[in-house]
Amino acid sequence: MATYLVTGANRGIGYEYCRQLQQRGDRVIALCRQPSDELKALGVQLETGVDITDGAAVMALAQRLEKTAIDVLINNAGILERVTLNALDFDSIRRQFEVNAIAPLRLTAALLPNLGDGAKVAIMTSRMGSIADNTSGGSYGYRMSKVALSMAGRSLAHDLSPKGIAVAILHPGLVQTRMTGFTHSGITPAEAVRGLLARIDALTLENSGTFWHSNGDVLPW
Repeated sequence: MATYLVTGANRGIGYEYCRQLQQRGDRVIALCRQPSDELKALGVQLETGVDITDGAAVMALAQRLEKTAIDVLINNAGILERVTLNALDFDSIRRQFEVNAIAPLRLTAALLPNLGDGAKVAIMTSRMGSIADNTSGGSYGYRMSKVALSMAGRSLAHDLSPKGIAVAILHPGLVQTRMTGFTHSGITPAEAVRGLLARIDALTLENSGTFWHSNGDVLPW
């Protein structure tokens, strides 16, 4: 039984990670600000009231988990706020950088003592953060923050390799969640997470730092 810590665990992809991991017999530490009733019903370990953009809150979490070995850290929490060129909102852009790019790096650094040789870190980025794949423009805060997150993941892959820790940089696909307005053209969270877990399970030091779609495709930077 492996121990997984999942951020943004209260709904959507984060909740589905927790559900599937628990179902297959792994230990789950679910991190979020406010737990949903569905998450509470799973009976996993809850770490609630944690704002991952707050350095003091993250350090307090690290102290609480000081003696807990974590096999896989899944940096899933993120926000999407639409920002167009005609309505630039720099506060929104800054907020998306804080949540989507800086917070995962902050949390990973704080929990490094919990990650031993053979541990894994999953970075939940987005294809919208692919520069080569950007054919429509817009979404400034989200796109820019996800590019930064992917770069953090790539650097972590290099820096953590000597410690025996591998890093996956993952795009879930277009998923039917609140973030996407439950789009009918997307896949279900269950389907997305099945693919994402397959990528994490197959992660090694040899393929660390790869940018994957949940379906296994390697995506362009």
